[in-house]
Amino acid sequence: MAACAKAGRIEAALGALSDDEIRFLLSDWPTFAHDHQMPPPGDWRVWLLMGGRGAGKTRAGAEWIRAMAQGESWNGGQVAGRIALVGETYADVREVMVEGVSGILAVHPKAGRPHWIPTRRRLEWPNGAVAQAFSSEDPEALRGPQFDIAWCDELAKWRHAEETFDMLQFGLRLGEAPRQLVTTTPRPVPLLKRLLGLPGTVVSHAPTRANAPFLAPGFLETVVGRYAGTRLGRQELEGELIEDRPDALWSRERLERERVAAPPQDLERIVIAIDPPASSGKRSDACGIVAAGLGSDGRAYVLADKSLSRARPSDWASTATALWHALAADCLVAEVNQGGEMVAEVIAGVDPSVPVRQVRATRGKYSRAEPVAMLYDQGKVCHAGVFPELEDEMVDFGPGGLTSGRSPDRMDALVWAITELLLGPRAEPRVRRL
Repeated sequence: MAACAKAGRIEAALGALSDDEIRFLLSDWPTFAHDHQMPPPGDWRVWLLMGGRGAGKTRAGAEWIRAMAQGESWNGGQVAGRIALVGETYADVREVMVEGVSGILAVHPKAGRPHWIPTRRRLEWPNGAVAQAFSSEDPEALRGPQFDIAWCDELAKWRHAEETFDMLQFGLRLGEAPRQLVTTTPRPVPLLKRLLGLPGTVVSHAPTRANAPFLAPGFLETVVGRYAGTRLGRQELEGELIEDRPDALWSRERLERERVAAPPQDLERIVIAIDPPASSGKRSDACGIVAAGLGSDGRAYVLADKSLSRARPSDWASTATALWHALAADCLVAEVNQGGEMVAEVIAGVDPSVPVRQVRATRGKYSRAEPVAMLYDQGKVCHAGVFPELEDEMVDFGPGGLTSGRSPDRMDALVWAITELLLGPRAEPRVRRL
């Protein structure tokens, strides 16, 4: 069926079928699946499906869970009674893996659809199979439960990736052959590299274009035209595992080495830095919004990345001021080269109580970023958590900018925040209410 869709003959193929045959096809996954979406043969413990955006990874995961929970004949008839669903957050598990348009509920015919109990984060099938939702933000929740199989989605974005995955391995102890499917857009994070080296791992790979017949018209033309040939395009569209750029100011190894689970509670200062776009049109740059704090140990801690794409001034101002209140920050640091006095005026229009410190760039982005990168090399900056989009920009930023040619707005906001905390005039520390 996928071949018919690719050849533009799907309407003719369906028109030749009876109603009963069509109803059967709607729930027969092998009829529609691409090769990369079908479980590989052999004795494997980890099926690692790496693909570009929209390559059908979520659908493959949901269909595999359905097949395992119901003992579908095309999957060997094996029934998994206890299933773990692990995502970046509980919200991601619910909104993507369970309730999403390609999620578990959507791929089931009404008659065999499991019952989702949000308050218990639990799926229950009519045959007694049960799936439980887990978050990479809470690895300890995996201590105790046991499973036949697991589906791990977007593992390269997990907050506590190593701890969560390791806890899951201790729980995969039911059935004759415990297995797990990992679906992710690849990033060269340590856990993903470790999985690729395990003897029990099999890898499937697919670029975004492999699923072209089932994507919105014009999507590929738009994104390929913008990102084709770039490092970001190779990662997000081709599904390639791209190693660090040799001439980048930052490396993932350095970021991982100084990463902490949470910031210290005795932060002396917190700032929100904004790198506003010059416009808010469809092709405008993102608005970089990054929060960082200064610890009593003299180190800066990156706390949040709330950057927005193609946002109106009122939207990014609302996001920045909300973050200022949420973190009880000291001030907003805003670059005014693009918008001049407009930045402070927009912030004041949203919340006049928020103090704004305006900064003006007198050097290029690379020259401003170099001193901040040196602070990372000296171990003076830590990331309190994982910030995938921000870190992707950092490890792709070299003397010529990003390989995509786009503006590094998240990174620029980070540079302003760290500059304010560690390279600017030292402000007097104040007592913070915890």
